Parts: sequence; structure tokens; C-alpha cells
Amino acid sequence: MADMQAVWLTGLLAGMTTLLLAPLATPLAWWLARSPSSLRPIIEAVVALPLVLPPTVLGFYLLVLLNPGSPMGAFWVSITGASLTFSFSGLVFASLVYSLPFMVQPLHTAFRAVPAATLEAAATLGASSRDQLLNVALPLSRRGFLTGAILTFAHTVGEFGVVLMMGGNIPGETRVLSIAIYEHVETLNYDAAHVLALGLLCFSFISLWVVYGVAGQRVEVLRG
Repeated sequence: MADMQAVWLTGLLAGMTTLLLAPLATPLAWWLARSPSSLRPIIEAVVALPLVLPPTVLGFYLLVLLNPGSPMGAFWVSITGASLTFSFSGLVFASLVYSLPFMVQPLHTAFRAVPAATLEAAATLGASSRDQLLNVALPLSRRGFLTGAILTFAHTVGEFGVVLMMGGNIPGETRVLSIAIYEHVETLNYDAAHVLALGLLCFSFISLWVVYGVAGQRVEVLRG
């Protein structure tokens, strides 16, 4: 029962992260793909930071930033009455940060692949930058959205370090699949760990198969 609860909580966390990141990452990816700003490399580096930063480091700084004694954490407590740390809401916030590049970079790649001539033609017909994004780029970038959604969901399912630092191991609140596997190994319950680990292995393989095969997208998206 506890493991099924962890499965449900993991799916909920991954689903919410994916749904929230899609509208947040789209304008950012569009700006990165089209802006000539000198700040673009800096923003790209910040977005991609979770790809190379150890999850425990990111989790630690999020813990410092969002704890009830910090300005941001105190503000959240004042409007919601609950703490972001060691809560499901905190896991969602941390997942948005940690999984951001897995949504932004596929969209960035897809937007860059939109022919400039197509956008120029739309501009000559009076389309604003917003119209070019909504009516031209988005329909041509469906595979990028599919790839981003799959990678974001799968990456969130596999989170461990950030989840452990921000949420700990609270059954029904922050005990997701990766934490459940860790707990089973700690208690030498290898049979239960095998079941969950094999499930995640199969899920990860299927996710990548869909990205490579069905979506027709090479995972060069994570290199931009």
C-alpha cells in the first residue's frame, strides 16, 4: 500500500511539473531561440545549470531559499499557512527548477528549426512576434513539445537528490518512488526495491523509445 501511494504521488508530481512547465518554458524557449541579446548565453547557462549541478547542491540551496525563516519561505507561509519545505508543494517548486532544461531545450531546438523564411513571410503579412509564435512556430513544433513533455515527466519521476533535500521521506506527502527504493535498500528489502526499480527501468526505456522513435526526435535536444 505504501509503495502504491509512492507510485501515485510520483505520477502526480511528474504530471503537475510537466503541465506547469509547458506554458512557462514556451516563451522562454522562444526568446532563447530568436533573441539577439548579449544576455542570451547567460540565460542559457542558468537554464541548463540543473543538467550539471549535483542535485543535492540544488536541493540544498532551494532548502535555504524556501525554508520558513527566509523571506520567500515566510511569504509563502503568510499566504498559504503552510511551509514549502518538506511538503508536496515544495517538491513541485523544486521539480520546476530541476526539470526546466528538459522542457526548454527541446522547445528551443524545435523553434530554431522553424524556417526563418516562414517567419519572415508571416511578418510581411502583419504577424507580430506573438502571432508568429502562436500561429506559425507552435504548430510546426509539435514534436518538440512531445519530446519536452516526455523528458520532463520521465526526469521528474526519477528525481532523488532534490526530492530528498527538499522533501525528506514523509509517507503520503513527499515519499516518491526514488525515495521508496532508497528506503527499501536501506532496510535490506531488496525484493521490494527490485520491483520498483524494474518498473522505473522499463518506464525509462519506453520513454526514450518514444522520444527516439515515435516523436522522431534525437536527444541532441539536451545539447541545444
